[in-house]
Amino acid sequence: MATQASAKSQTVKRNGTNGVAEPSHPVTDQLKDSLHASVDKLADSAGIAEENIRRTASSSAENMSARKRLAQQKWQASKVRQYAIENPLATAGMAFAAGMLVTSLLRKK
Repeated sequence: MATQASAKSQTVKRNGTNGVAEPSHPVTDQLKDSLHASVDKLADSAGIAEENIRRTASSSAENMSARKRLAQQKWQASKVRQYAIENPLATAGMAFAAGMLVTSLLRKK
């Protein structure tokens, strides 16, 4: 019993002002403070990274939307589109011939 009491007295420090017992773990307390600081730095870095990703994603979406509109405008004015509308059977035949050519070139022998 005496050893248990002495071990317990080593881990508890008495506060001189009000007599309330406080744990005395200097290494653990230092490690805790260090880990809290590391987690706070990591959280700040993650927040900055998230803001950058959101900003980049937003600008990329706007850029892709503008490119899509430009491509649609070019397609609407394209002579290829006009030919395909005027000659659908010839267009289908050319697409079939192009597919056969690509298949024959890519086929393993």
